Amino acid sequence: MNYYQHRFSSVENYLHHRDPYLLVDSIVSISREQIVTQKMVTGNEFFISGHFPGSPIFPGAMMQEMTTQSAGILIAAEFNPMQQYKTEDPAFNEYALGVLIKIGQARYKSFARPGDLLVVTIELTDHFAGVFDFSGSIKVGSKIIMRNSFQLTNVKSTLLQGN
Repeated sequence: MNYYQHRFSSVENYLHHRDPYLLVDSIVSISREQIVTQKMVTGNEFFISGHFPGSPIFPGAMMQEMTTQSAGILIAAEFNPMQQYKTEDPAFNEYALGVLIKIGQARYKSFARPGDLLVVTIELTDHFAGVFDFSGSIKVGSKIIMRNSFQLTNVKSTLLQGN
């Protein structure tokens, strides 16, 4: 798939996540070693009203999840081990793609608030035997508000289903 096909392709074509847990709004760019996605913080997200009442902040744990969802899109687009992949029928898929197995470092430098456009940049730093190492950052404007590193892998779908 070329850049323009990815650019106008829906996030839901790559991830099984759905509202209210789907945190990536759109794919800005994607290649074999990098993906850039974005999310507009609306303030209507289910977790913001309680984090913190009177001072709504986009939680750091959800920023971590945004980076892993973005990396999961890259895996589904560029390293999918299945010939056919159906996001509309997860039971069809032999593998669950991009399952989080390790968080290395996460550093938070500032807050994200309603009205902020979060730009997520993920770099694939290494992959071997089905384990993918990533580093990521999230910016608001030109300011980096979070950096992290983590690992994802593809697992048999039956592991998630408990079979």
